[in-house]
Amino acid sequence: MKKILLQISLIAVFTAFAVDASCQKSAFSGTWKLDRTKSVVPEYIPVLTQITVKMKADSILTERYYDIGDGQEYPFDENLPLNGSNVSINIYDMPRKANVTWSDKDNTVNLTSTTTFYDSGTPVDFSSKETWKIGQSNVMTISFVNKSTQGEVTGQFVLNKVSQ
Repeated sequence: MKKILLQISLIAVFTAFAVDASCQKSAFSGTWKLDRTKSVVPEYIPVLTQITVKMKADSILTERYYDIGDGQEYPFDENLPLNGSNVSINIYDMPRKANVTWSDKDNTVNLTSTTTFYDSGTPVDFSSKETWKIGQSNVMTISFVNKSTQGEVTGQFVLNKVSQ
């Protein structure tokens, strides 16, 4: 009888941890809009104005909207497995390689990408490392480090959840 109670207790504990991890991931799903007043965005970089996230247990689908400084928003979709596998896509004729992992320890999404664009016919790599974290009051922070031949910049996009 004691063995059965112990087994039931262990199952309950492991189920609770699994449900908690699943809930943490699902908190990322929804549409998020940039709060410019709280964000730290260096000059002369594309600004993430909105992102729609569909987080599953093993993958993440995003639709990102960027303003590159001309007042227009440029969207692109990306579907990535959460196991760190590299995925290649093209964004407006620019090749992009990206991978993403989920950290159970920190409850964060960690995305690394390299997008190649051409400057006067010369390929230039724009590398980015992002860490996504959910805070209180439906706020997501995406901290980033971007590197290119022009140097390194850091910042963070603070986004408010506007819909599930």
